Amino acid sequence: MSSVKTAYDKARAEGRAALVGYLPAGFPSVDGAIAAARAMVEAGCDVIEIGLPYTDPMMDGPTIQDAVHRALVGGAHVSDVFRTVEAVAATGVPTLVMTYWNPVDRYGVDAFARDLKSAGGAGLITPDLTPEEGGDWLEASDAHDLDRVFLVALSSTDERIEKITSVCRGFVYAASLMGVTGARTALDTGAPRLVERTRASVDKQGLDLPVGLGLGVSDGAQAAEVAGFADGVIVGSAFIRRLLDAPDEASGLAGVRALTADLARGVRREL
Repeated sequence: MSSVKTAYDKARAEGRAALVGYLPAGFPSVDGAIAAARAMVEAGCDVIEIGLPYTDPMMDGPTIQDAVHRALVGGAHVSDVFRTVEAVAATGVPTLVMTYWNPVDRYGVDAFARDLKSAGGAGLITPDLTPEEGGDWLEASDAHDLDRVFLVALSSTDERIEKITSVCRGFVYAASLMGVTGARTALDTGAPRLVERTRASVDKQGLDLPVGLGLGVSDGAQAAEVAGFADGVIVGSAFIRRLLDAPDEASGLAGVRALTADLARGVRREL
């Protein structure tokens, strides 16, 4: 069974949403990213996403672009992504890689899946890969027993959502905002409807897939709002902001821990 799905099921059994945290590998350094991700786990994250730094992150907002740029300038490589995954997965929390498709294609799809599995990774989130273009990945993920998480968006038709959910494993990633990623002061009002439409598609096909909502959550209050209608609350830019704004690594880790604790209370709707 999918370890990611198991984490979502555990959260649901506790009467709450799952908390999913994202950080790019190599930021603020390879070891710094590992320390920050572990702090997120210790403070309450149920699933961790590790971003693969990419030179042309078109779907990412300025906060993630800044972090990714710093990781690349620091020399982050695909091998560092696998090293980070291995270290974080050793905590026992399911660890996914979020990546644009080109680095995986260049690495070799089956080789990437093999090495990700060897590192203890749970699967891939592929924001720019469509099911129609993902044949090699569908085969490799089956061969290596990895989750595959595709994105649905506000602009997705019901037919498109059905196609995307039919090939997902682990969970479905609902992108609540049009445009690039980044923390927002308010969530898009279409988010509950997107989750509702996605769940309807999942139910129609007889699938057992949770729906995680991402792109915009920045604090515990927003996490509580999302936890009222989604199975998972996905947070990325807000964590990165804590590290970017910190005067030193120790302060950054403290900030990440504090934010995680706030979000963890939010997914339990304890605010």
